[in-house]
Amino acid sequence: MTKLADKMVAILATDGFEQSELFEPLKALKDAGVKVKILSLKTGQIKGWDEKDWGKEIAVDMKVEDAKVDDFDALVLPGGVINPDALRINKEAVGFIQKFGATGKTIAAICHGPWTLIEADLVEGVTMTSWPSLKMDLTNAGAKWVDKQVAIDKQFITSRNPKDLPAFNQALIDALSKSQAVTTEASAKKPMSKEDSDKNQVRS
Repeated sequence: MTKLADKMVAILATDGFEQSELFEPLKALKDAGVKVKILSLKTGQIKGWDEKDWGKEIAVDMKVEDAKVDDFDALVLPGGVINPDALRINKEAVGFIQKFGATGKTIAAICHGPWTLIEADLVEGVTMTSWPSLKMDLTNAGAKWVDKQVAIDKQFITSRNPKDLPAFNQALIDALSKSQAVTTEASAKKPMSKEDSDKNQVRS
């Protein structure tokens, strides 16, 4: 079994997501054995934005209001101007992101994706990057903005644009691998239950 096969990641998006910023992380995660669910504001299909025009559609797995934070190990927020602008004024989407932030689990946002993190009040004191036009918004919200292909601070992974996707995807996989290692180590150190101990004594 692939080492990340027990991991589940949510990608939260709606119409107007930057196409490559959803489909490329989706492929990278699936290639690593990770299970992925597409969350949105509605059921059915959502349509991507391919640089200058509407692009491909993708099926939604569940509405964000029906999703449970505890079911996921990481959250991905693609960019595209239309997509995060709609998410950040939706109370269910913002509420889900706030709850996810409270868990300390990985949140990866690219391009305009960090807009929703501002609305969820999660960026203060965090070193982040984004599409350049968000620099002032993030700074005013208390973040430390940097111009680099990927910024990793606390639970957050952020990148600037589609050209940064290889580094963004790798950082996301690395974060999931690290959490898997911690989980495995914790399981190895878990004391043997009385039931298991009794079974071992019977076998011997």
